[in-house]
Amino acid sequence: MPIRTSRLALAAAGVTVVLWASAFVSIRSAGAAYSPGALALGRLLAGSLVLGAVLLVRREGLPPRAAWPGILTSGLLWFGVYMVVLNWGEQEVDAGTAAMVVNIGPILIALLGARFLKEALPPRLLAGMGVSFAGAVAVGLSMSGSGQGHASVLGVALCLLAAVAYAGGVVAQKPALAHGSALQVTTFGCLVGTVACLPFAGRLVEEAARAPLSATLNMVYLGVFPTALAFTTWAYALARTTAGRMGATTYAVPALVVLMAWVVLGELPGLLTLAGGALCLAGVAVSRSRPKAPVVPSAGAADAP
Repeated sequence: MPIRTSRLALAAAGVTVVLWASAFVSIRSAGAAYSPGALALGRLLAGSLVLGAVLLVRREGLPPRAAWPGILTSGLLWFGVYMVVLNWGEQEVDAGTAAMVVNIGPILIALLGARFLKEALPPRLLAGMGVSFAGAVAVGLSMSGSGQGHASVLGVALCLLAAVAYAGGVVAQKPALAHGSALQVTTFGCLVGTVACLPFAGRLVEEAARAPLSATLNMVYLGVFPTALAFTTWAYALARTTAGRMGATTYAVPALVVLMAWVVLGELPGLLTLAGGALCLAGVAVSRSRPKAPVVPSAGAADAP
């Protein structure tokens, strides 16, 4: 892959993780006024409107037929099931427990990618993911250690289901990107998720009528930026690397959430939280690094004394 394209893909992945990290702050506000299904539908509607408008302006049209199996599967699993059950799960468990359980997703992506996409599992990727997962657990433990932590069996099961849906959606999306553009795959995946969430339309209308403006604005923000923009930049980067490496990149999200909570919400992180965030970033750096190419000796070097 050309160096310029590689840098663009890395920049796109960076945009994704920053916006996904920012989503946790918005979900905290919107989730207090909207139920899980209504919040997911409202977010997807906002995302679909933005993506549909951009698709029309760019005149990209429908994706090829070969892309549709991956679009339908990722739309149902990632845009549909994942968003609803994650919203629901985070109401049943504390944020730290949710973070720990959901962060098995990147590991599942690597394993499913190896099984179904025939992707390699290089030692650096596995080592980096191990370091990052340890960091995510440290962040989760620090968040759960405030004395207000709670975790029900249902909540843990929902977060586990969210992780499985996320991993399955990513692995299904990867082949679709070989046939359709990042914008096409994201737009129609979002539309599939929106249709799947339409049964929550009545709840959305009822709750929007009494929700504070700040919660509704946060829901719209979730649809425009962490969904429409971030999922498109994710698809652009995923088309240019392996699913396993992209999954490992998302381990930067817990570290960025800690930083944003500090800057935006004034929540001063403890030492365990900071250490966990540092481990997350270190693991991402290891997982995305490549071994140095062996130095080829110049002609006659072997004969040098």
